[in-house]
Amino acid sequence: MRSIEAITKTKTFTDFSKQADYSLMDSLLPDPQATNDGDDHLTREVFSGHYVPVVPTAIKEPEYITHSTNLFNELSLSQDLALDEQFSRLFSGDISVIQKPMRSFGWATGYALSIYGTEYIQQCPFGTGNGYGDGRAISIFEGLFNGDRWEMQLKGAGPTPYCRGADGRAVLRSSVREFLAQDYMHSLGVDTSRSLTLYVSGTETVRRPWYTKDTNSFEPNILVETPAAITTRVAPSFIRVGQIELFARRVRDKSHEGALKELKMIVKHLITRNYKKEIDPNLTFTNQVVELAKLFRGRLISLVADWMRVGYCQGNFNSDNCAAGGFTLDYGPFGFCELFDPKFQPWTGGGGHFSFFNQQNAAEANYQMFWSSLRHLLIHDSEALKRFDEIRAGFATAMNTEMERMWAKKLGLIRYDAFLVNEMLQLMFQSKVDYTIFFRTLSNIPNELTDIKESFYVESSEQIDAKWIRWLTRWRENIKRRGDHREISAEMKLINPKYTWREWLIAPAYEKAEKGDYSLIKELQDVLANPYEEQSLEVEKKYYRLKPKKFFNSGGISHYSCSS
Repeated sequence: MRSIEAITKTKTFTDFSKQADYSLMDSLLPDPQATNDGDDHLTREVFSGHYVPVVPTAIKEPEYITHSTNLFNELSLSQDLALDEQFSRLFSGDISVIQKPMRSFGWATGYALSIYGTEYIQQCPFGTGNGYGDGRAISIFEGLFNGDRWEMQLKGAGPTPYCRGADGRAVLRSSVREFLAQDYMHSLGVDTSRSLTLYVSGTETVRRPWYTKDTNSFEPNILVETPAAITTRVAPSFIRVGQIELFARRVRDKSHEGALKELKMIVKHLITRNYKKEIDPNLTFTNQVVELAKLFRGRLISLVADWMRVGYCQGNFNSDNCAAGGFTLDYGPFGFCELFDPKFQPWTGGGGHFSFFNQQNAAEANYQMFWSSLRHLLIHDSEALKRFDEIRAGFATAMNTEMERMWAKKLGLIRYDAFLVNEMLQLMFQSKVDYTIFFRTLSNIPNELTDIKESFYVESSEQIDAKWIRWLTRWRENIKRRGDHREISAEMKLINPKYTWREWLIAPAYEKAEKGDYSLIKELQDVLANPYEEQSLEVEKKYYRLKPKKFFNSGGISHYSCSS
């Protein structure tokens, strides 16, 4: 039975403030060159410390758009709190409304950049790597809710020392996408940061490159004025692999005397914040690090398998976009595969190394950086180091095992059948199928080829049809060995969603929002909250259909710039 405290709703801003508990600022070190009041908004190098105190910059005349009812319920927050004046002001960037024990400033963190396992400093304005970090993301609250710790971070809250000369704002378009995507991924059962609130400025705009309507331009071809917005994302912590990597580089390069201490502190904090329930605190620290490496490997592998299961492509899976807690983070360059293509990549600034079917390799590259960073902490414990290195060596095997398990479940099989899966993928590509509709149709255990052809974007040849018929026959024979078709079908429909993210259906939502109409955002919230369920015929007609031809190669729909 849940406790009275757990089921009592937090109804007032005062009660909300009492849940504050700042473990990061209380246990880690601030940048010694930082100000004491958080007035620290100019681009500069940060040489040491775990965070920089920063006061967010409130958007002007904030207007409520929406909030996550599911997360509010999980946190036992009253739904009315989203409209509370002080709550709204805080989560639109006005930290002056805080009440004790809340802090009068937030914090931004630095991290290193590795792209597919290669270290980079070129994009740093100082050429040193000391300018990478939370450029427009500022955490403003950390607290305990029903016994669980959550950190709340504003995205688009103005400049920080890591801003690299930009304005620190987020456009409404990207804010709507991130808000909806986080909610949707959670509904899919994929580990992710969460969405709390979304506010837009009534008067403040920002200028960003974007696409003219119906253009096929690869890169943005116009500058547009767009309302500034702030969305709040929530997670147990926002520690990234790139963050751990930053401190490890400082140890390696002997940047300062306290570098090893700072690395050890951030790793201890990561364990406490994200792995407390799984790692025995009575273990020696080196053995805790070994356990951390094992657990993170498992979470990362499981995460990527889930991405593949639902058709998600992160688009820019650098180490700084890889949460050390093993969940999905940073919804900028992402997309969901509609027309099946293993090389699907929605971000114009990405490449094949971050494409849909290469995500497991990208994950291993990030794990390599994580492993090499932690290794500095184990050099004096040869036994722990041996086990640690064995965990790294086993990454590819563990990933393949998890991927095979995923494909078997997706097809309703008892065990993985390599021939069956590989032939299916080849036929899916040749037939130009819709990834989501194909697997949802397959979940009905079809008897005839015509039953799956609703997922095809083009007419198939007799030769391909014959291959499909042979494949369906062999697949159904496998299904028969399991027993009741209805039970298998029900199981498959729990992992093969019916409703997916389709950018051409999302774009109208933020376009309407720019004109003050938020109805489509809320409609999408409702639809995407139940992606596995059968919904009304009206919803099915609108959201369960193939991508119209006019949107193929459409700028801002089929591909888009992360920065905009």
